[in-house]
Amino acid sequence: MTGETYSIFVGTLGLSVAGLVALSLSASRAGITADFVNSIRWMSGLTLGAQLLHFSEEYLHRFYVRFPELLGLTVWSDTFFVIFNLTWLVIWAVAIVGLRKLPRVAAIPLWFLAIASAVNGVAHPIMSVAVAGYFPGLWSSLIVGILGFILLHRLFLATSTRVGIHGGT
Repeated sequence: MTGETYSIFVGTLGLSVAGLVALSLSASRAGITADFVNSIRWMSGLTLGAQLLHFSEEYLHRFYVRFPELLGLTVWSDTFFVIFNLTWLVIWAVAIVGLRKLPRVAAIPLWFLAIASAVNGVAHPIMSVAVAGYFPGLWSSLIVGILGFILLHRLFLATSTRVGIHGGT
């Protein structure tokens, strides 16, 4: 495993955990009910837009250099960072569009969007404290974090536990 590959693996472990939590929530809860589809789509779209702003701030201020360095890891290439973020932005956009037709499938990346956004809202201020100053992505992380917590709340409201647990569908 090369230095950058190891760095990417370790540096994105938190997101991997968030992905597993998103998968678990999607599997353990009922699909998003029709009454909430428009609300979830609207909130997810707003959060997606904020994530685009957040990615832009991180890129412009070289998060892909500063974050691995903060962890004592090899710097990531800007190519990896751009492709990784654009891939997630596209996945989230497709999930928003597909929510009406495939709510169970679309819910997985939307739970991940909510969790990752909420975590960003907490992690970036902590990283700024750790470096005693600005850390790339700090300003937009505040917006992303708030929207992430709101989206999480709406996803919990829009879903119920699965059949057999509380009589949900």
